[in-house]
Amino acid sequence: MRGSRASAVILMIVVSTFLASGPSSLPAVAGPGDPEPASLVTLSVPDKAAMERLVASGADLTERVRPQADGSVQVDAVLTPSALAGLKSIGVGLAPGTPPAAKKTPSATAAQDQIVIERAVWYKSRDGYFLSVEASSSAGETAALTATWTGRRGATGQVAMVPFVDAGAYMGHQFSTPSPVTAEPQRVTVTSATGGKAEARVREWPDGERPDRQAPGYQKDFVTQYMPPAQLNERIQALHRRYPALTDIIQLPNLTNGYRRHAQALIGTPPGAAIVVTSDAYGSEGGNDVSVELAAPGAPDRPLQVGVNGRQVTVSLATDGSGTPVSTAAQVVAAVNATAGTGVKAAAYRTDPGAGVMAPAAATRLTDSLKAPADVSRAPMRVLALRVGVHRDGSRTGVLAYAQEHAREWVPPLVTVEAAERLLRNYARDPATRKLLQRTDIFIVPTVNPDGANYSFYDFNSQRKNMTNHCPAAQSDPAQRNTWGVDVNRNYAVGSLTDGYFGASANCQSGTYAGPAEHSEPESRNVVWLAQKYRNIRFAMNVHSYGGYFMWPPGAYKLDGRVALPRPSADQEAYFMRSARTIEQAIAAERGTVIWPQQTGPVTDVLYSAAGNSADELWYDFGIYGWDFEVGADLWNSSTRTWEGVGFQPPFEEGHAEAMEFASGLISLVGVAAGFRER
Repeated sequence: MRGSRASAVILMIVVSTFLASGPSSLPAVAGPGDPEPASLVTLSVPDKAAMERLVASGADLTERVRPQADGSVQVDAVLTPSALAGLKSIGVGLAPGTPPAAKKTPSATAAQDQIVIERAVWYKSRDGYFLSVEASSSAGETAALTATWTGRRGATGQVAMVPFVDAGAYMGHQFSTPSPVTAEPQRVTVTSATGGKAEARVREWPDGERPDRQAPGYQKDFVTQYMPPAQLNERIQALHRRYPALTDIIQLPNLTNGYRRHAQALIGTPPGAAIVVTSDAYGSEGGNDVSVELAAPGAPDRPLQVGVNGRQVTVSLATDGSGTPVSTAAQVVAAVNATAGTGVKAAAYRTDPGAGVMAPAAATRLTDSLKAPADVSRAPMRVLALRVGVHRDGSRTGVLAYAQEHAREWVPPLVTVEAAERLLRNYARDPATRKLLQRTDIFIVPTVNPDGANYSFYDFNSQRKNMTNHCPAAQSDPAQRNTWGVDVNRNYAVGSLTDGYFGASANCQSGTYAGPAEHSEPESRNVVWLAQKYRNIRFAMNVHSYGGYFMWPPGAYKLDGRVALPRPSADQEAYFMRSARTIEQAIAAERGTVIWPQQTGPVTDVLYSAAGNSADELWYDFGIYGWDFEVGADLWNSSTRTWEGVGFQPPFEEGHAEAMEFASGLISLVGVAAGFRER
């Protein structure tokens, strides 16, 4: 069964506050030279076609997608006011407050349907008991299903089930979210409005293998703050210096673009005549020292001329017989671009056709607009991996853990660092840890996308992509700078946009921009290089946030017919699930966080199609069991009796707790690898 949470999405804003470090509501539109601020908001999506249009639009969706009892779906997204308003153009918008469309209900004379209960499980977390049921009906999405549970001492309750249709395919019914119950459920009965009925025993979840007992004095809790890339790299280098016999530092071969931008200036005032001037050099390499002036000659009948004096570019505007400047934006652009040695390129502002006359303007200094302190390197970055193990010669099963493909995800790198610290610091004192390092070969990459991460820390905390700008001049004025970059986790070659798979965009400003070609970005090439170079890697964990998911391939499908990448074999799928339950058991042991059963499974079944993601490439091209964590499970609010999202950068107290529990899960994955035998 396994239905995608994202069966439908559109425009009704229902929640707008998640990100502790970001704005609490949609801000006012900024001026023409400044990016619009973005907010993390929740969209309510009413029907199955809407999600397809929303994803195809390139909207910056998170991995937190929640079904609702009325049949709609809520999904978190990072949006500017203009992007939010633009959703109306896809033709599926609802005005805020508009009641949902009436649901289809079967008629009284409809034939009795057949119901199959796919999974019925309960779990106990720090917040009490919860029930999750998934079932399918022969009547499909029109069936109205209700689950009735019974437990000890006569405890009972009912929960309405929600149908899910993804890309035109009925995926079954399930609860909108795990339902709180008053006691441990023992049996469940699912009935339909037309008389269908099925019963099942309710089993415990995740009920995987319990974590190994840790020796007295076992050490953990080593991360004390969110860390930008330089600190992450220093942390793993310090571990290597301290434990040289157990570690190596691997320098990945592909340098990133670097935390750097070309310097720019907007000259003129839209919507009147305006141009954008961009330095040839990056701002940190001289572009920030360039100035451009539009001068009035103060005399009649003067030609348009461009002069250069050091770093000063002066455009002397043409005048008519009265001495009035008459040069249009298009003429100024052509003159600047035709003059050698200026060190700049010019383009008309995106809303200016170029016919407007440019007014004189005082010398304007170009700037790359980057806000990080000077000690944050602007140079291309060398991505580092920490290799951990007693036998680092390819003779042991390899495990790859990599984080921060998406820049704004600040907790995932802490998961990898905390796991590395625990493995190394407990090697000498804990027999279980010693066994792991003797039997496995571990590769840890705390930050795949350091450039984007720096931009998220210092400039725009919602940055998802890297910092390579592939946009043409018409999409490259300063106000667009928060939209540039490539989604690293859409830049891989298996199940890609190029191959016709759904869930990535060809628009360079989209949150899911796949790049100009497969593997165009050094960040994705580095991950592939590790898999090619170290063929003993048989397991990989791609650590993301947020939403509380545990996923594996297939991760993409073609929209027409919902043709997914090939599913693993029955034995392989069972191994994925069995391993997941063991790893989730370790996560739950830390503070009682349980990854929901309906959010454990193949990406295409529990989330949405993500064309060109890394786990698919690792699995289909290299045979690596590739998983995805989405750390940051929803928190139960006992007062409102609702689940609440945590965001990408929760207050550190919560981020720290997430790092602790998912580090336990990552170490459990190493334990799975330690017992691996080729199938």
